[in-house]
Amino acid sequence: MNRPHNRPRGLAQLWWSSLPLRVLVSTLAFSIVLLVLAGVLLLNQTTAGVVEAKKESALNEAAGAYAFMQEQLRNPDVRGVAIHETLNRLADLADAQVAQYRLVIQGPTSSLVSAGIVPESVPDELRRAVEQSEGMFVTPTSVQFTDAEANPVPGWVVGTSLISTTGERFPVFYIFPMTAEIQTLRSLQAAVLVTGVVLTAALSLVAYLVTAQVVTPVRRASRAALRLASGELDLRLKVRGTDDIASLAQSMNQMASQLQQRIRELETLSTLQQRFVSDVSHELRTPMTTIKMAADMLHEARDSFDPVQRRSAELMSAEIDRFDLMLADLLEISRFDAGAAVLALDEVDVGALVRSEVDDHRGLAESLGVELVVQVEPGDNTAQLDSRRIRRVMRNLITNATEHAEGRQVRIAVASDQEAVAVTVRDYGVGFEAEDAARVFDRFWRADPSRTRIVGGSGLGLSIAMEDARLHHGWLTAWGRPGRGAQFRLTLPRTSDLVLTGSPLAVIPADDIARPSR
Repeated sequence: MNRPHNRPRGLAQLWWSSLPLRVLVSTLAFSIVLLVLAGVLLLNQTTAGVVEAKKESALNEAAGAYAFMQEQLRNPDVRGVAIHETLNRLADLADAQVAQYRLVIQGPTSSLVSAGIVPESVPDELRRAVEQSEGMFVTPTSVQFTDAEANPVPGWVVGTSLISTTGERFPVFYIFPMTAEIQTLRSLQAAVLVTGVVLTAALSLVAYLVTAQVVTPVRRASRAALRLASGELDLRLKVRGTDDIASLAQSMNQMASQLQQRIRELETLSTLQQRFVSDVSHELRTPMTTIKMAADMLHEARDSFDPVQRRSAELMSAEIDRFDLMLADLLEISRFDAGAAVLALDEVDVGALVRSEVDDHRGLAESLGVELVVQVEPGDNTAQLDSRRIRRVMRNLITNATEHAEGRQVRIAVASDQEAVAVTVRDYGVGFEAEDAARVFDRFWRADPSRTRIVGGSGLGLSIAMEDARLHHGWLTAWGRPGRGAQFRLTLPRTSDLVLTGSPLAVIPADDIARPSR
């Protein structure tokens, strides 16, 4: 049922996807129009010229024949002969010129007609004009033949009157068929048609060759741009000549050089930044350990302090713990950047791991008024993974969901199939825009910068979670909508040699799919 609608759409797509096709079809169409107009003009002018020439020739030949017949009619030798016999003899003489014209003589008793034609070939208007007036008249006609299989042909008929010695008038008509001229015009039409077809084919070939000369370099530049976009910055186009195509190739080469230079500068800057973060993190680790030991001693002895000193010791211990976690995250990020992160794989029950992490977070969730609900589907939920890293992923996801739940429920689900084990963490809090789904894993990115953190953190938790998922050859994806909450899905292959092709759980929550559209 949809085929009639799909075909025009497919043709339109083909039309707008191929520049050579558009140029070729346009050139072919314009060429055909111009050739048709030129052919029609040529044939009209030629036909008009042939018809006019035939008319002049007919008048000249008719005048000569008339003069001869008039002279014969007034010849003293025929004065004693009956007029009918004289006209009959003149008609016989005219038949000798059958290749040139046909003759119709209106005699006193009957008409004398040359063999092969019908008297009706003479128009009635011409008969009346000759009968009523003197002179020579010419008019176009359709010459009809006595042969039933012969088609009528255009022609000219010249009419006048023969005058006998007694003063009698006998109308005579000279009929000139345009048989030869018609054949000539048909041959000319065939020649024009063949010439038009040949010229159209030649123009199409020329258009194709010219288009190819323009399109081929442009396609080469397009492919080069795609390769540059994919990271092949060493690619350069050949510059030939000084035309616009050469200028395009030169501009693209300059752009590639500039991009390569800027990327190298950014890579150098990124390397320096990563090295700086790694070095600073390592250098801060030793004094931080000493400071933490001193802060722990003060925190343990806080009961012996006055209220102001006790509160200061508690705040200092909390902030030092937070700073210690930030240092640990920075060190972990530096390991990922240096490619030094490795896995310690073991067979782990993901369902049990998730339940354990949820139990560890119930105290924090209750303090924020958030209910944690866990749903583990029955079955084999084991996979080869690094339990320390996956616990950290779950800790980051649960903490993030609890912080943004705004006192609403957080649901954690675990499911598996033959290839993978998946975990989803769903909250019904503030959510985020759909276009921010990939940015939530950027380092230090926050959907709402004005929001005050409740739990605290380094801003690297989701980034580290993404790196841990990639290290397991797994997926970590996010879904969110403003005011409708968010859902994060972690998908892990059962074994390290498996390549994920799907996930047991959907990234879009089922309750949002069933949500009525507005």
